[in-house]
Amino acid sequence: MRAFGIAFLFSSCSFAGFTQVKDTSSSFKFGGYADAYYAYYSDSVGAKNYQKFQAVSPRSNVFGLNVLQLTGQYTSEKYRSSAALFFGDIPASAWSPVFNYIQEANVGIRIAKKLWLDAGFFKTHIGTEALLPRENIASSLSVITLYEPWFQSGVKLSYAPNARLSLCLHLLNGYNTFVETNKKKSVGITALYQLGERGSIGYYNLLGDETPDNIKTSHFRILNNLVLNYDVTSKWKLSVGVDYISQANSWISDSTKTASIYSAILTTRYQIRSKLGIYIRGEFFSDPSGFLTGQIVDTKNNITGYTVSGATLGFEYKSTTNTYVRLEGRQLIMDPSQTIFMTNGIRTNQRSEIMLHSGIWF
Repeated sequence: MRAFGIAFLFSSCSFAGFTQVKDTSSSFKFGGYADAYYAYYSDSVGAKNYQKFQAVSPRSNVFGLNVLQLTGQYTSEKYRSSAALFFGDIPASAWSPVFNYIQEANVGIRIAKKLWLDAGFFKTHIGTEALLPRENIASSLSVITLYEPWFQSGVKLSYAPNARLSLCLHLLNGYNTFVETNKKKSVGITALYQLGERGSIGYYNLLGDETPDNIKTSHFRILNNLVLNYDVTSKWKLSVGVDYISQANSWISDSTKTASIYSAILTTRYQIRSKLGIYIRGEFFSDPSGFLTGQIVDTKNNITGYTVSGATLGFEYKSTTNTYVRLEGRQLIMDPSQTIFMTNGIRTNQRSEIMLHSGIWF
């Protein structure tokens, strides 16, 4: 009888007059994703070393695993939570050295009918492209994507006044970091508008100062990212992204002036057959002061940052909706004076690359 009473007490969740009501609207989803690759680069850095502009398929002339990702998502009427762990060459070569296996881990509470507050570790809200191959048209990442923040920690306030408009306000530890590096915080905005069933247009920004606390000069950075995704026809997809980033007191020849970065991406995909598609991407990136890419001495003995353009051509075969096989080639071309690559013992401003990807998720 006593055991029955204890069991009844806990099953009804009554404690000192407080009753917990089970949330019957809750659901939990578990997922997984894997991407394997073979890649070859003309830049001679060695099979065990990561390529310049590393992230996706970062090693040459090897078979490798880009990512093994495990995800969990809990949703209910008043609460939600997301978590993702991942392993492979992508997190090893390009993710945070702190909490390296955590892609995201956050919890949220609904504070009004269309208003949510979430806190924790997040994937970035910035970028024309996402990090993982399955999330993009192309497998490789454009140069601007490599220098935008990929991960962030803090809180965000999300508001969706209607089915077409989504707004978010982000308060973050900093630019591409989980752990705070100074006493200053960063703020960002997401504004996404759905263009009917065919696509969306979004504006994303991030404002902050990553200057160490012991340096008095401010290096306030403003990142602006404008993205258009649009289905021109049922077979033809288009993605366009433009970025403008500025940073105070960062110009090479005059440290009191503001430096800027310009970038543009255009990616298009056409479905040739029901299971076969072709895609093309053009990109341009310029960081003349090197405040994101770092500074180099070019062949003219000028101190500069990277200026690079690229062209990508790829084919994708999808035997099912949750699998793909992609064959992709790209040519990156630096400014003629920036010979940062090495081919057959000769310094050059160009790199050729080819990669074969196979991915599956559930």
